[in-house]
Amino acid sequence: MNLSTAAVLGIIQGLTELFPVSSSAHLVIFQSFFPDFHQPGVAFDAVLHAGTLVAVVFYFRMDIWNIFKAFIPQQGKVVTPANDFSASRKLLLFIIIGTIPAAFFGLLFQDNIHEIFESAQAAAFFLIITGFLLFFSDKVKDADRGEKEMNITDSILIGLAQSVALLPGISRSGATITTGIFRKLNRSTAARFSFLLSLPAICGAVILEWPFIKQIPSGEIWLYFIGFICAALAGLLSLKLFFLIIREARLKYFAYYCWVFALFTLLVKSPFF
Repeated sequence: MNLSTAAVLGIIQGLTELFPVSSSAHLVIFQSFFPDFHQPGVAFDAVLHAGTLVAVVFYFRMDIWNIFKAFIPQQGKVVTPANDFSASRKLLLFIIIGTIPAAFFGLLFQDNIHEIFESAQAAAFFLIITGFLLFFSDKVKDADRGEKEMNITDSILIGLAQSVALLPGISRSGATITTGIFRKLNRSTAARFSFLLSLPAICGAVILEWPFIKQIPSGEIWLYFIGFICAALAGLLSLKLFFLIIREARLKYFAYYCWVFALFTLLVKSPFF
């Protein structure tokens, strides 16, 4: 792996992790086009995910801080809208509940998932499914429930959607956001919960892949660092753009992209080419 490969893959990860087009599919597919690319296990993928984790933490730093403050004792203080953290505690509970399915299935099927990650064709197939989820979510016209109207059923179903996104090609953000929209959550609420839900999921994935990260050759650590930085910067940019796009209910454009990219991959990777 060289500098340009590390930088390009980092940018691809940062853009596609937070846009609903499946970063895992893009990494699997693009890595197959770089003959010089190699990694111990999925070490490079894990490092890039850590980069996007930094971007999400920075973007939602105030939400994370409010959740943290919700558990600091407020003795002697009069409860006002400014220091009533019941909503933050409720949000944390939903995040914990929504994290359980992905943690369970990720640990149970870890080896099987790694095998699927080696197939660009499988990633392209699942990317087509992501496209259908995005396309039909734009057809939902009465999704107007806010964060205060969220319930445990919402968090369970969105969590199950996140567990399905363990498959390369099923976008994590695409699956969770569209599930929220199908549950009649408004688009901004569904997106905000999706990205906050990604924090423990990405942390867990990085921890789970730590044995591979320890195998990174010392001479290539700087390349992994470049990929990490590029993923973080591209991730922050994509978050800012995505919240502008989703308010206009334009997820169908991401669906078109998923279909075109998936079909292109299937054609290029066809044995007839």
